[in-house]
Amino acid sequence: MRSHDRRNDEMRPISFTRNYNPHAEGSVLVAFGNTHVLCTASIENSVPSFLRGKNQGWVTAEYGMLPRATNTRTRREAKQNQQAGRTQEIQRLIGRSLRSVVELEAIGERTIILDCDVLQADGGTRTAAITGAWIALADALDHLVESGVIHKKPITDQVAAVAVGLIDDIVMLDLDYAEDSRADTDMNFVINSEGKFIEIQGTAEKSSFAIDQLQLMASVAQTGIRQLIALQLQTRS
Repeated sequence: MRSHDRRNDEMRPISFTRNYNPHAEGSVLVAFGNTHVLCTASIENSVPSFLRGKNQGWVTAEYGMLPRATNTRTRREAKQNQQAGRTQEIQRLIGRSLRSVVELEAIGERTIILDCDVLQADGGTRTAAITGAWIALADALDHLVESGVIHKKPITDQVAAVAVGLIDDIVMLDLDYAEDSRADTDMNFVINSEGKFIEIQGTAEKSSFAIDQLQLMASVAQTGIRQLIALQLQTRS
């Protein structure tokens, strides 16, 4: 029996609470079941040094987990004066995913920073972060247009992400922590509204997988993405 009494091809309960942080240009609290991530978008009127003078903007992300986001307390990375490799990898993934749907030249020399802070972790924190961050990003870009700072909507598409796994040769959608920890294969799919793939991360944790299993996992992921894309639009309507 899966959490929330769901089918193997069914998402956990998904919710988005928009404008969660009144101080940010865009914000959303996203919940994938018991995984809760606060995504906020901030606009800075500057760009990294490698983009100065090129009349082009930048979208980047920072990711972190609160000390008691899990069953045991983890030390704050700031206390250790360095970020873990997993943290760096996830925030780079979020940044790449969001830049894929933004016309960077249209925002001028500005940087939009997406802060994705995990309040509760029960698997799929990176996929929840990407999916929620798109809403925060879209709201921040709308803010630039509505305030007259830019005159063209720079966002070109939607993007969402979902995890799919193989457990005892059964494909399961949107793994929670208990499922992820015993999965034979764990895959993360980042997909746009057209069903096209932006990034795929996959590891055979315990046993290898065949091409037909990969194709089935991709197909199941697209099913979940369609639901997430629809919920993003509904949240922003």
